Amino acid sequence: MTSFTRRNFGIAAGMVTAVALSAGALISFSASAAPALEPGTTAPSFTGVTSTGETISLADFADKTVVLEWTNHGCPFVKKHYAEPVMNMQGLQSDAANSDGNVVWISVISSAPGKQGYVDGTEADAINTARGAVPAYTILDPDGVIGHAYGAKTTPHMFVIKGGGDIAYAGAIDSIRSARVSDIATATNYVTAALGSVAAGEPITVASSAPYGCSVKY
Repeated sequence: MTSFTRRNFGIAAGMVTAVALSAGALISFSASAAPALEPGTTAPSFTGVTSTGETISLADFADKTVVLEWTNHGCPFVKKHYAEPVMNMQGLQSDAANSDGNVVWISVISSAPGKQGYVDGTEADAINTARGAVPAYTILDPDGVIGHAYGAKTTPHMFVIKGGGDIAYAGAIDSIRSARVSDIATATNYVTAALGSVAAGEPITVASSAPYGCSVKY
């Protein structure tokens, strides 16, 4: 059993949880973003500059499983998944880092200059250090080119791309659409489940879901 499978938490069948909204963090979608991509379709190729100034492309990881995580450090829904002591997002990133190179985790910041969440490379690295985040790369996408290509709507918005380039999962990180840290333990983590299925060569039970969080600040 992989570490991703072990981190998959169940949720009682049929339970519906109301969305917890914080001021300024309404779940909303950017009208300017393209429709989100569907599982089974080819992931758009991209080239981006990381927080350390390195240029990387999706094609660099053609034989790997790639996770794309749209993030905005000021968003309460992002803060939920980075909150201590749960450290949910950091745990997933650590699992990826410990996957013998099979999973590459890329955080993407698509906030435009002057908008909430916009940072330069130095600031992005400082934020990762402060919250114990360990993505393999953090891509800065201030012009929103990558975000629009994927139709990224919220922070977080998650994509799992299989080796070969097909999208395996697209949508929310988990099944409880709230900003409450306490909900993490009882939610089904869709990303964990998708990664476990990809690693095992099995069909993904939930391959897509509606993303929730703060709108990407294009």
